[in-house]
Amino acid sequence: MYKDLALELIVGFVALLLVLKLLGRLQFSQITPFDFITGMVMGNLVGDAAFDEKTGLGEILFSIAIWGLLIYCVELLTQKSAFLRSFLEGTPSFLVYKGRIVYKNIKKNKMDLNEFQQLMRKKGYFSIYEAEYVILERDGEISVVPKHKYGAPTKQDLSIPAKPVNLPIAVILDGNLVEQNLKETGHNEEWLKDQLSKKNIKNYKEIFYAEWQEDRGLQISTYNN
Repeated sequence: MYKDLALELIVGFVALLLVLKLLGRLQFSQITPFDFITGMVMGNLVGDAAFDEKTGLGEILFSIAIWGLLIYCVELLTQKSAFLRSFLEGTPSFLVYKGRIVYKNIKKNKMDLNEFQQLMRKKGYFSIYEAEYVILERDGEISVVPKHKYGAPTKQDLSIPAKPVNLPIAVILDGNLVEQNLKETGHNEEWLKDQLSKKNIKNYKEIFYAEWQEDRGLQISTYNN
């Protein structure tokens, strides 16, 4: 019995590693809620099957293969569909925008101020008001763009004149135009197409990623880069 159990656990463990390797899963510090759930289910499949006397190696490998195939199909769909990607993996959310706390987004993400302050301290900011922008990422971590005078090193200490903080805005993701983001830049699609034509780019599908920032302009990465 112990020999069979050990063999099933070892084979299941190796099979899980191979499936996760093929799927290209992220590190645990970067996983989304969907990644966490799929990882737990795959682990339970092996655990439950190993301790079920009626379940053999074939059933364990079959279960892992089917679940891995389902995850792979979902990954393909999320790469093709922005809606599914947003639904399954979530979307980044502003907690602070232009120096102002966005109360509705904090409540929407089921976060209280103590949790928010803790996340800020981990990033080295002991006051929420030191941030010009705070973005809650899909994995639960925050990204902070500090106000000009609180940047590292402190601009105030160096007597550097204050400058407005400009946030980069992604306008094309995976070959798809993000219309709302383009509006945020203050430009229209005609302007964007004109910029692309100057670089001999005829179709959004040629572009992997493009972002616009006030002081840098439009920056583009194509699939051929």
